[in-house]
Amino acid sequence: MEVRFKIVYLKKRFPLRISRGVRDGQYNLYVEVEDDGFVGLGETSPGISEGAATAEEAQLQLEKFVQQSFNPDAIYNVYDQALEENTAPCALAALDMALWDLKAKKAGLPLYQLLGIAKPKVATSITLGIMTPEEAKERLPIILEQDGIRTLKVKLGNPEGIEADKAMYIAVLNYNKTYPISIRVDANGGWSPKDAKHMMQWLAERHCEYVEQPLQEGLESELPYLYKNRPLPIFLDESCRFVSSIPKWAHTVDGVNMKLMKCGGITGALRIIHTAHAFGLKTMIGCMGESSISIAAGAAVSGMLDHIDLDSHLNLNPDPCSGAPLVNQIIMPLSLPGHGGHFKS
Repeated sequence: MEVRFKIVYLKKRFPLRISRGVRDGQYNLYVEVEDDGFVGLGETSPGISEGAATAEEAQLQLEKFVQQSFNPDAIYNVYDQALEENTAPCALAALDMALWDLKAKKAGLPLYQLLGIAKPKVATSITLGIMTPEEAKERLPIILEQDGIRTLKVKLGNPEGIEADKAMYIAVLNYNKTYPISIRVDANGGWSPKDAKHMMQWLAERHCEYVEQPLQEGLESELPYLYKNRPLPIFLDESCRFVSSIPKWAHTVDGVNMKLMKCGGITGALRIIHTAHAFGLKTMIGCMGESSISIAAGAAVSGMLDHIDLDSHLNLNPDPCSGAPLVNQIIMPLSLPGHGGHFKS
């Protein structure tokens, strides 16, 4: 078995602003695991809150881990061992998805079939970062007319306050008069409990489907305050990085959003999905500045989910990879062995 690494800069088509800052590009780490003549591919989108601030740091962690002997077919054991050794979840995600890709290629099956999951039927949302109403009016025609998307995830939690949030949201909502769009909101923890309660009621009266991560990670004790008599469903994101968080907060939310970079890859995602379903929660999947390789891995499990936000590769200029096509608004996994993601050259 051989493990190889490559770091590639990904430039965004449009800079993405959320409550914690703005990003117009980043360096991602790619991992190749070769065994028995087959090559599995994985990807890391680094982040401080995901355990590795840079692609180089993620690579160092993985290089240390793969020095030891491990069975590439025993993926759950590798996942648990890596977490026990404090490997960053975003770094582990690359190794984990590469091992699943490798396993499916050895079996000659698309990964979604190997996992016993149907192809997705739910449209992906396209993320609209925090911006002014004027910027939203310029961006929306590109998304709605050129890209043909009808489901929007609107980032709120503007540092300038909830009045700025309302102004941007109204600019988006006005497009519903021309295009029948679905709108959901992600505050990325940018609201106080008081503002969150106010905004949820305000949004419920204005075509919003649900709110994701209304409170900052660490303020989960305030969730019962929001959950009681809530006008909109509440989904957790940053507050639910691993499966162990679900029993703690299941009684105060309606669903969870998993991201491969936060939970350590497909193995972590499968555990979150099954546990969330056991608690009667809805599930969704998101992404973090990833190319088509990681998005393809996410698409392999998306047939089990209620909501999908796999759009980061659509905002790259260019995407150096392929394998996660947008088909009738759905990110569709390919019917090829593995997860289907690959480099274009």
